[in-house]
Amino acid sequence: MIAKRFAAATIMLGLVSAWACDRLPGKPTEDERWVAPSQIADFAQLYSQNCSGCHGTDGRLGAARPLNDPLYLSLLSPDNLRQIIKRGIPSTTMPAFGQQFGGSLTDAQVDLMVEQMRTRWGRPEEFKDVTLPPYSVQETATGGPGPVPGDPQRGFAVYGVYCVQCHGADGTGGAKGGSIVDPNFLRLVSDQSLRTTVIAGRQDIGKPDWRTNLPVRAMSPGEISDVVAWLAAQRPKAQSAEPGPDSKR
Repeated sequence: MIAKRFAAATIMLGLVSAWACDRLPGKPTEDERWVAPSQIADFAQLYSQNCSGCHGTDGRLGAARPLNDPLYLSLLSPDNLRQIIKRGIPSTTMPAFGQQFGGSLTDAQVDLMVEQMRTRWGRPEEFKDVTLPPYSVQETATGGPGPVPGDPQRGFAVYGVYCVQCHGADGTGGAKGGSIVDPNFLRLVSDQSLRTTVIAGRQDIGKPDWRTNLPVRAMSPGEISDVVAWLAAQRPKAQSAEPGPDSKR
């Protein structure tokens, strides 16, 4: 009898101990437990940790282009968006996030980011009857010998038609917009970034898209390429480093 009571007390004590240990003060809940960065599969957490600092909370009102922009998400393909996230954009402030390129995101996490951005923020039905301009210069090749690059001289004339009313006669700023020929700005953006802004605009800062610079006239694909070529031509040329006084070569 005594042995049975002792065994029962031991079992009860074990159950109480197990129950108490599971509720120790400060012990994290299942949701609070640490998860390896490569195992995170929550879009909100991935976006907050990797994107919101530049692109803003909920994809808007950040220093960089808004990602919560249906036109932008319709303009570039899922693979283009995937490659931008993975590889970054060289010579700009957009870093590479793919693990193969020095970042922290796995392929599965990048795929999740792309899928969720398009699902949450895209509205493809709004553009099903809209003929979008080619996203990149490479996509302007339409059965010809290759891509059709823009012409800076023609681009200045295009600028005078579509852009001068906001950015001034020479691009240094006007009544509605700041300078778009500032050398510091042009050093930070790629030609593709300029092209994307011309096409998709920037809703967050009141920059119209390619259809609404003028009330009744949209920019043609050729005009887009030309004005981007003119803007790129205003970028200061990289200066080669001169040998210092102690250089032996």
